[in-house]
Amino acid sequence: MRLLVTGHRGQLGTELMGLCASRGIDAAGVDVDTVDVTDRTAVAAAVAAARPDAVIHCAAWTAVDACEADPDKAFAANATAVRWVAEACRAAGAHLVHVSTDYVFDGTKPTPYVETDAPNPRSVYGKSKLAGEVAALEYPAAAVARTSWVCGAAGNNMVKTVVKLARERDSLAFVSDQVGHPTFTADLAPALLRLAADRRAGLFHVTNQGAVSWYEFVREIVRLLGRDPAMVRPITTAELVPPRPAPRPANSVLADVAWRAAGYPPLRDFRAPLAELLATLG
Repeated sequence: MRLLVTGHRGQLGTELMGLCASRGIDAAGVDVDTVDVTDRTAVAAAVAAARPDAVIHCAAWTAVDACEADPDKAFAANATAVRWVAEACRAAGAHLVHVSTDYVFDGTKPTPYVETDAPNPRSVYGKSKLAGEVAALEYPAAAVARTSWVCGAAGNNMVKTVVKLARERDSLAFVSDQVGHPTFTADLAPALLRLAADRRAGLFHVTNQGAVSWYEFVREIVRLLGRDPAMVRPITTAELVPPRPAPRPANSVLADVAWRAAGYPPLRDFRAPLAELLATLG
């Protein structure tokens, strides 16, 4: 399989490229400094030149609060770009795996979200990502993989933030009224590769297992760092200072019904890859 990864220097893209190298998979990558994914001509040329069997589209604008202030940029990066990537995949006969998000839901459902639940995004980011899903799924040979709370060895994420804060402070406060599945690139990247290799089409929820609040997640990070979890106290979203511009889903728990129905095993409980990541961070 020859693979093309967009956003290959990002958190997930870096993991994918490393995984491909370790498995002997022929993989090429493009990023913002080489290909503007919002440029139809540039995307078509990049895909045609790579001649991939599959494209994993990781490139996105994920600055949730910044998206709120610039909807045009958000929709260009997260929706229009997907249309151009899908169009180029169609021309090349390549399978497409597009990465999406829990933010396509409003977070009000009292139970985990399944793939057949109707999206209802509340933020510009969520709306732009939903538009990207629609664009991807107009191509029959496309899979959309929704994920949540992504952390990995590359880039910035909550785990690295908490490690830094726990070393600098004696107390931390995190919200206890937002619940989701922390997902680690070490497990997400192989799952996306499997969708690409199997040329699976459709919509899938792909997350690590174990639903927790941000408060509970941070307590687990602190515990694994050898610190007292009691240093972390719970607050509500309403207590955040300053308040966040973009609304967050209170419930981001994604049930992987379609993933399991396709015969794939569930990803590990998040605590296992979390421990592995912390060991690499030192």
